[in-house]
Amino acid sequence: MGLLDTILGRSKPVRPDLDRLFALPAAAITLQAAAGFTPTGTGSVCFASVEGGAFAQLQTDVRELLDADADAGAGGIPVEFSRDSYGYTWLLTRHPAADTASLVNDLHAVNTLLQDGGFGPQLLCSLMAFRETGGNRVLALVYLYKRGTFYPFAPLPGETERRDNALELQIRALLSEDLRVETDLSRWFPVWGAPGLQG
Repeated sequence: MGLLDTILGRSKPVRPDLDRLFALPAAAITLQAAAGFTPTGTGSVCFASVEGGAFAQLQTDVRELLDADADAGAGGIPVEFSRDSYGYTWLLTRHPAADTASLVNDLHAVNTLLQDGGFGPQLLCSLMAFRETGGNRVLALVYLYKRGTFYPFAPLPGETERRDNALELQIRALLSEDLRVETDLSRWFPVWGAPGLQG
C-alpha cells in the first residue's frame, strides 16, 4: 500500500484465508452440544456467473473433482449446479451428515479452484447447513469469501423471507471461540432459498 492510499484512507483488500473453512467441523460440534443443531450434510458455494469458455471449463473441472470424490465414497451424490433469481450460481454438495470434514474439503476445493482460476472476485459465500434436532428450524453458517468471516443465517420456518434474529445472535455468542464471526451485522446478508437450506 502506497503513501497516497494511506493519506486517502484506502486499503488493499485482504486476501481471503480459505483455511478458515476448516474450523467448521469444530463449530458443528459446538452447535450440536450447546444449541441442538446438527449438520445436514449439505453445503453450498455461491458465485457470480461469468460468460466464457474459461469459466465453463472451470465449472466442468469442479464437477469432475467433486463427482470423483463422491464416487470414491459410499454411493456418493454428484454435485449440483443451480441459478437463483438474482442470477447467481450455486453449487451444492452432499455428504453423510456426520462427515463434516469431507463436506468442508469440498467447499474448500471449490473455492480454491475458482480463486486459482482467476475467479476470486466472483466468489460470494459458502455455507454449511444445520437442522434443529427434533425441531423444524434450519440454520446456515455462512462464510463471506471477501471478508474471511462467518455469520449465522436462520430463516424462520414456514415464513417468507423472515429470519430468526434472536437465534442468529445466540449462535454468534456460542461460536465466538470457534469461528471468526463477522462483527458488522449489516454484512449478515440473507441467503433466501440457498440450496441445501430449504426447511
